[in-house]
Amino acid sequence: MAYSRLRRTSDQRKALFRDLVTDIIINERIVTTEAKAKELRKIAERMVTLAKDGSLSARRLAAETVRFEEVKEGQTALQKLFSELGPRYKDREGGYTRIIKTVPRRGDAAPMAIIEFV
Repeated sequence: MAYSRLRRTSDQRKALFRDLVTDIIINERIVTTEAKAKELRKIAERMVTLAKDGSLSARRLAAETVRFEEVKEGQTALQKLFSELGPRYKDREGGYTRIIKTVPRRGDAAPMAIIEFV
């Protein structure tokens, strides 16, 4: 996939998106800049599509992106993705996330947005 560069080197960009996709899986709703939200949507949708498949191969592909962070006692973000989010959207063909534009950020007036699972 081709992503917007967001004025970062490729390793910084990859780390940023891994953090953001893990956060959206854990919290199901995050506030970030509009540009990051639009790029994050692509990755989050792919992760949910992999979770709907549920195979070992899909789990390994998702594990390359989702960080190993604990959601609650005994459950990681990857386990939540496959046990809760995948089954939730099994009848949906796509469009698992929505982006809601909010007021610009104080300080630098960057356009902000909320990205959440539908």
